[in-house]
Amino acid sequence: MDRIIVWYLRMSVVYFVLGALFGVAMILWPGESGYYVTAHAHLNLLGFMSMMIYGVGYHILPRFSGRNVYSPFFVRVQFWFANAGLLGMAVSWSFVIRDSLSFLFDPLLIISAFFSLIAVVLFAVNVLKTIKPA
Repeated sequence: MDRIIVWYLRMSVVYFVLGALFGVAMILWPGESGYYVTAHAHLNLLGFMSMMIYGVGYHILPRFSGRNVYSPFFVRVQFWFANAGLLGMAVSWSFVIRDSLSFLFDPLLIISAFFSLIAVVLFAVNVLKTIKPA
């Protein structure tokens, strides 16, 4: 298995554990839970689910299609955009919801969201070009 695919899968598991920890913290401190719902959701969905889909997709789809991944460069660049976007959103959402330091975290949230979008688009292009019939 390619090293970068292993990193997608590793990060997926790390985000799953972090998302679960946020979930437990929300149960233990319900008064504060509203501030962390979005971080919890993003860690589980963009972190665990998307990273797992990216890693498994990049491993399996070329084998099913009988073709190499269209752009190994996209795979690596997407990994960094996906992680930067997710971490930026998970951190900044909590501050934006609290309305504290929003002058710092509003721009971070927007930039992070665009990073995540870039990662999704890179994945879509890479997968569609990989499975495209000859």
